[in-house]
Order: sequence, then structure tokens, then C-alpha cells
Amino acid sequence: MLEREPAQRFDLTGVERLDTAGAFALVRAAGDGFDPEQVTARPESERLIGLVTEAARKKPKVKREPRGWHEMTVRIGKGVVSTGYDAFDTLVFAGHLLIVFGKSLVNPARIRWASVFSLAERAGLDAIPIVATTSFFIGAVVGLLGANMLREFGAQVFAVELIGIAVLREFNILITAILLAGRSASAFAAEIGSMKMNQEVDAMRVLGVDPFEALVFPRFMALLVTIPLLTFVATLAGLVGGLAVTWSVLDIGPNFFFQRILEYVGPTHFWVGLSKAPVMAAVIAGVGCRQGMEVGGDVESLGRRVTAAVVHAIFAIIMIDAAFALLYMELDI
Repeated sequence: MLEREPAQRFDLTGVERLDTAGAFALVRAAGDGFDPEQVTARPESERLIGLVTEAARKKPKVKREPRGWHEMTVRIGKGVVSTGYDAFDTLVFAGHLLIVFGKSLVNPARIRWASVFSLAERAGLDAIPIVATTSFFIGAVVGLLGANMLREFGAQVFAVELIGIAVLREFNILITAILLAGRSASAFAAEIGSMKMNQEVDAMRVLGVDPFEALVFPRFMALLVTIPLLTFVATLAGLVGGLAVTWSVLDIGPNFFFQRILEYVGPTHFWVGLSKAPVMAAVIAGVGCRQGMEVGGDVESLGRRVTAAVVHAIFAIIMIDAAFALLYMELDI
């Protein structure tokens, strides 16, 4: 009968400090048959070796990816839950912004006017060339399509009304809002997100400064002021673009063009388009700032939030414009 070899003993009583790396090196060197009872050491070291041994013996579970309909339902469920959390965070953000807005109305001295004017210049005045150029070509395209289509029916003169209604009612605010969604919403998200990454927002809270009051509200006010002005610029540029086409293709001069605009289109369509401007401003500023406040501590999070700011803002703009169109249609405006 074979005699069993005596188990090895490890005397670590002379070791005053032992960390996880040292305990794991001991367990790995001892082999599979290692038992923490073989170790004689300080009580805290024995507990650490026991924990490391238990963790080393655990085999990681291989996670199997769900397939087929199960995978689809899991993704749908995660999407619904994520949408719910996102909606809740949006309501919290809007509520905080409304509180800051109310405090600013009660005490206008709290408003950081220097930041508001600086942001208004960057988001408004600097955007005039791109807004005017884009609106000019949009008006020209609408005029060209209208002239070619209406010429077949001998009604090419109605191209003026088509240009007026399309530009005054829809394209002026829509083009302005989409351009600012790509230009300002992304900039707001990147600026605030960079401050979040550098922990500047946390430092502001430590100093007793509300980030919504210092960062979000000035951007909100800047767009609230500049988008109506940019909408007016887009309206003029779009009408000039339509005039350029009708003048060159249909030989309709400026006097006749603007006379028909005033008589048959009227100012109602202009005010309908301009009434959407404050809502678009709130959406663009809110989406951009909220995505910036959600940035984590890594660059990947910053890029993801900037992209989300642009996509969400453009999607919201189109949906809001459609809602306004249905509302005004029901009101017969």
C-alpha cells in the first residue's frame, strides 16, 4: 500500500504585507491541488489568500448571444427601456431649465449677458452667409421647378405664388433650423462635453455656480434671439433666388414679382413661418446642451453625444414642422 505524501506547507509568518498580486502568484505556483489551509501567515494574509484561491478556481461563464426572434425581442426591450430613461432625463433637463428661466425673469441681473451676446454672434451673425446662400438656391430651385411645370398649363405666372408660399411658410424656418442643428447643436454639445471631460462642470458645482445658469441658459437665449433674425434673412434670400429664376426664365420683373407676393400671398404666411422660430430655437439649444451634459469621461462618449445631438435635433425639427403644418391646416391658417 502506497503512503500518501505529506502536503506542502507554506510559512509566510515573516511576510508583513501581502497584496493581491503576491497571493495570486503563490496560488499559481502551488498548482491545482493548493489548499489555503497549507498556508501559515498573518490572519489578514490568510483571508486574502483564501479569497484569491476561490476567485482563481471559478471558471468564467461563456455568454451565448441570443439568436433569432429572441435577439429581436431583447433588442426591442432594451430600446424601449432606453427610450424611457431618455424621456425621463429630458423632462429633468427641461424642468431644471424652466427653473433657471423663472429665476432669470424674476432677477434679470442673473443673466450672463456677455455670454449671451458672444454666443449670439457665433451662432447667429456668423451663420448669415451659409443661411442666405442655401436659402437663395432653395428659392431658385423651387422657382425653376414651378416655372417648368406650370408652363405646360399656361399658368407660369403662378410660379410667383408658389415661391412665396413655399419660402415664407416652410423653407425659410426649415432651412435655418436644419443648418443651425448641424452647426450650433453640435458645437454646444462639443463645448459642454469637453468641459464635462475636463471636470470643469464639477468644479463649477463645487464653487456654487449652477451649470445650467452659466452654460445652458445663455445658449438658449442666444438661439432664441438669433433664429428669428436668421429666418428673416433666409426669407429675403429665398425670394431673391426665386426672383432671379422667374426674371431670367419667365421674364417676370421685380415690380410684378413683389406686387403679386403682397397681393396674393400676403404677410400671413410669413408670420406662420416665423412663429415656429422660438420652438425651433428651444429644441436646438436644448438638444445640444443636454447631449453635452451627458458626456462621460472619454473621447468616444464625446463623439457619440455630438453625433446624437445633430441627429436628434434634425429629427425633432422635421417632426415639429410637420406638427405645425397639421395644426395650421386644422386652424385654416
